Amino acid sequence: MCGICGFVSKQNITLEQLKKMNDTMRHRGPDDSGEEIFSMKDGYQMGMAQRRLSIMDLSPLGHQPMHSFDKRISVVFNGEIYNFLELRRELTDYPFCSSCDTEVIIAAYLKWGIECVRRFNGMFAICLYDREKDEIYLIRDRIGKKPLYYEIDGGNLIFASEMKPLMVREGFHREIRREVLSRFLFQQYINAPESIFENVYKLEPGSILKFHYGEIQIRKYWDIKEVYHKMQENPVTDYEQAKEELKALLKKAVASRMIADVPLGAFLSGGYDSSLMTAMAQEHAKEPVKTFSIGFSEARYNEAAYAAKVADYLGTKHTELYIDEKEMFDLVESIPLYYDEPFADSSQIPTMLVSRLAREDVTVALSGDGGDEFFCGYNIYENVHQAQMLDLLGGMVHGVCSLPGLRRMRMEERLPFRVRVIAGNRNKETKTQFGAGNYVVRAHKMAPEKGLPCHYPVESAYQVSDWQIRRMLLDMDTYLPGDILCKVDRASMKYSLEARCPILDKDVMEYSFRMSHKLKYEKGNKKRILKDIAYEYIPKELLDRPKVGFGVPLDKWLRGPLKEQLMDMCSRDYLRKQGIFDADFVADMIEDYVRTGDGGPATGANYSKLTWSFFTFQQWYRAYF
Repeated sequence: MCGICGFVSKQNITLEQLKKMNDTMRHRGPDDSGEEIFSMKDGYQMGMAQRRLSIMDLSPLGHQPMHSFDKRISVVFNGEIYNFLELRRELTDYPFCSSCDTEVIIAAYLKWGIECVRRFNGMFAICLYDREKDEIYLIRDRIGKKPLYYEIDGGNLIFASEMKPLMVREGFHREIRREVLSRFLFQQYINAPESIFENVYKLEPGSILKFHYGEIQIRKYWDIKEVYHKMQENPVTDYEQAKEELKALLKKAVASRMIADVPLGAFLSGGYDSSLMTAMAQEHAKEPVKTFSIGFSEARYNEAAYAAKVADYLGTKHTELYIDEKEMFDLVESIPLYYDEPFADSSQIPTMLVSRLAREDVTVALSGDGGDEFFCGYNIYENVHQAQMLDLLGGMVHGVCSLPGLRRMRMEERLPFRVRVIAGNRNKETKTQFGAGNYVVRAHKMAPEKGLPCHYPVESAYQVSDWQIRRMLLDMDTYLPGDILCKVDRASMKYSLEARCPILDKDVMEYSFRMSHKLKYEKGNKKRILKDIAYEYIPKELLDRPKVGFGVPLDKWLRGPLKEQLMDMCSRDYLRKQGIFDADFVADMIEDYVRTGDGGPATGANYSKLTWSFFTFQQWYRAYF
């Protein structure tokens, strides 16, 4: 686990400048650093750098950039290849000199070419330089667990695990990509391939970028919709068969993620996913697994008591920390330093706190991320299921309300909120993304320059009639990598902690695509098969309760201790000088929000999320401009 950066450029980027870029990511890799620059043809130079968090082979033999024995291949790599021992047994003709997975990447490429990436099971962002072919490859793991940015500047390619190395490079153009702003305000994150800057992109999950003297080619080696349909050609419909095979795959995924030369533990919320991962880890471990959870004084956010009961039942070595509101609030100022692109999922704050707690004892922590997206766990999936059943009726209501006389009377606006949402959900490309339309309208008015739609108009590409499945696939392409995995990566790496997600194992993900959907969802029972596996390890009464998640009192903060700062950020003079937002609309909206507060869900008048998105953008802007 670490951070990588580098360039392929005709510009004169010195080793000192490359080291400056690399050192902005010291938190990602405090144990070692390496920077090298190589000469290429046509006046190009290749620079590669890495900050190392030592997990496997703690010796200097794991230093990067790492080179093949014949010096043909050079690699910098962030992540873990969990099946590296299996691959190594197939690569007996390579003269290994270390025991780390980085060298396996080199040996695999020399034997199988760039298609070797299909054999890797892990989380990774890789830069590989092949001197013989004069080709540079950037590679990102299948689901986007590890980040990888790249910048295209006049035929040059610059890359990094985070945005900061790009921003400190001499000549970097800090030009905001305005077309993403309204979508960011609504979604609270910026999804690949877009970024906040012009000419800077995120390499999409499951993708390979090839650079050859100014020419760039990008292709997918693992595409969610294609893999889903391929797996569905050989479906699993028998429940007991699916349960046993899935359990075996999960156990293997957990075991492979417990291979480390440093202390290892697990995040434990007491929910199904983290509890099951912990139980399987405890089953595999030779001594009690170290588990970590945080508690909140406010009961509606607090899951610590449930986590403690699960930990006690499993016999883990459990540590919990109750945090107060001030501890969460104190982290607000650091958000743009570690989320160096606007990011407004407020659960980033408690995620940072539990990462800080875990890092006091371990360097690696298992998490339950991915369970909701791959096994139908979110409440929105229940709403989507109901909306599909009511869609025909909603279409009829919309049609009637669209009659000339009733349209003039604006009858649809007079309908109850839920009816209005169903009736207005007529776009075939966004059927599963319905919601309060006034949030979309306001997001576009706040950032008026024409840009990307707030929703993702891509649903027909999935070629799935069941709305639940379609929304799950969409979330795997957008919300999971763009929000959840970004949040956990930045929060954990802030404290030099590696987070590993067994449910996002390649074989587990692909097997979930083979399963009949009724094995995951049946008559309102979400995450059915994962729950039944968990019950084999932990009594049902310890797990069966409503989903809580990390909560932050945004409304209280924005209208209390952050009020003065917020009002300064939305003053008309400041906004006009900044020239990004509609000064009058934003000032009026936020002044009204601060004055009136929560108008209740029926009116949709609580704009704390939109306001928090605006606040985090302005906070980021002030940090980097």
